[in-house]
Amino acid sequence: MAESKKEILIMLRIALISWVTITTLLFTTLLLAGNAMAVEEAKYNVLREEDGFELREYESHILAETTVDGAFEEAGSEAFGRLFKYISGNNKQQQKVAMTSPVGQEPSSQKIEMTSPLGQQKQDEKWVVSFMMPASFELETTPEPKDPNVSIREVPARLIAVVRYSGFWSEKNYLHNLAKLQNWIENSRLTPLGEPIWARYNPPFMPWFLRRNEILVPVASPEFGD
Repeated sequence: MAESKKEILIMLRIALISWVTITTLLFTTLLLAGNAMAVEEAKYNVLREEDGFELREYESHILAETTVDGAFEEAGSEAFGRLFKYISGNNKQQQKVAMTSPVGQEPSSQKIEMTSPLGQQKQDEKWVVSFMMPASFELETTPEPKDPNVSIREVPARLIAVVRYSGFWSEKNYLHNLAKLQNWIENSRLTPLGEPIWARYNPPFMPWFLRRNEILVPVASPEFGD
């Protein structure tokens, strides 16, 4: 009986070691995959950092964007195909463009909102989903889309209030963190200039607990100016 218990304990130890080894290898592989797929990001300077929130000063950049109908959690998936085809060569110059991050999603009224300090709401459940073009592109040198549903525009330098979080790409998670950001903006005496932008930095296969998600709100500050 004692020998039998000893054999069972040995088998349990082997199983535990195997499980830890496999888990460690899987975790390491996912981290390496995330690093290998690192892409260019929009350039910014952090002007203020506090309890997970940041006030950033973004440089001007070019966006390729498309507008889609649908719910919050479905819009990104539908739009991604159009934008990926564009950067893969579906443009009049047949030029491939390097992938960048983040993928941004915002209410369709934001296309007008960017030039106005008036708050607007999304209309008819439409969302604008965008890719940032590499910094080497200017408006005149950006490939022209073949798809009429994809457009190009330049976003001027601006101040952005940001909250960063991990987790699922769910509307519930988004709204929870948006409320926290809006509270921080108010307490920091910042003035919102537009609708929030939901930014995703990772591919869908990245585990939820490793994902980098952000919510960005254009703001004006009495300290730094518009």
